[in-house]
Amino acid sequence: MKYIKEYREGDYCKGIYLCRSKQVLTAKTGKTYYSLTLQDKTGTVDAKVFDINSGIDEFDAMDYIDVTGQVSSFQGNIQWKLSRIRKCDSDEYSIDDYMMTSKYNREEMYAELMSLMSCVKNEYLRKLIDMYFKDDASFIQKFKNHSAAKSVHHGFIGGLLQHTLFVVRMCSYLGDNYKILDKELLMTAALFHDVGKINELAQFPSSDYTDEGQLLGHIFIGAEMLRASIRTIPLFPEKLADELVHCILAHHGELEFGSPKKPAIAEAFALNMADNTDAKLQIFTEVFDSAGEKMEWLGFNRMLDSNIRQTYGTRFNK
Repeated sequence: MKYIKEYREGDYCKGIYLCRSKQVLTAKTGKTYYSLTLQDKTGTVDAKVFDINSGIDEFDAMDYIDVTGQVSSFQGNIQWKLSRIRKCDSDEYSIDDYMMTSKYNREEMYAELMSLMSCVKNEYLRKLIDMYFKDDASFIQKFKNHSAAKSVHHGFIGGLLQHTLFVVRMCSYLGDNYKILDKELLMTAALFHDVGKINELAQFPSSDYTDEGQLLGHIFIGAEMLRASIRTIPLFPEKLADELVHCILAHHGELEFGSPKKPAIAEAFALNMADNTDAKLQIFTEVFDSAGEKMEWLGFNRMLDSNIRQTYGTRFNK
């Protein structure tokens, strides 16, 4: 099998891929075409079917399809133009070839995360951490394997763990260097900031929003999870509970970005900065991985709100 990341512009593409999404669109000429997102374990690619009446079998999103076509580019991004599609039977592919996973070892990441969290000595925060990350084997397994997003950043198995670890690393640095910060509160908030995504997003291969995720969102879900757990810990200080939950509610920074509260304490502000930094740099990482060694401008990225390109240092550090 040739993987998506191995293709270059001008190549002939042929193989079985997971159709993550399918849109039926209408061109300015009035002609109907398909816009697809194909996936394997190395990433995703935008694909188009402009002639849907010739050599194109019936298929839906989340089907595994055998495709034939040409690799081209559009506005600086790789795009496949497909001429043939056949829906595959389950015995034609191995699901392991289509599960995008973190490039880092999950057990090693989890061990580092727990080592970093050992700095938390407050007995109430410690009990809350241990309730999830020491005593609940089912939660730990889900946390290690879950994605952090449907598609924006860290949308792969182990993505939630990787994102949380990177945010906790940054918060550890901030807590050591800015004495106005309550490091133990900040580290606990960083550990739990995206915990609601376990219930917001379904597991692979769907990785789509659950009904709970659509209706409530991971920020509210996470805050409710913590509130419910805190109530089971006798004498948990009310002010500490409010500050921790505030960090969860405010970690997107702005109301228009989904946070019901803007940061009102320094720890919530620091968490928002760390979360946003890792999310944005992961978006750059995934775009650059898709671009390969292309050094020209890669086009406007909606999430970054800018036209972007790699530096020469980026290319040689891969």
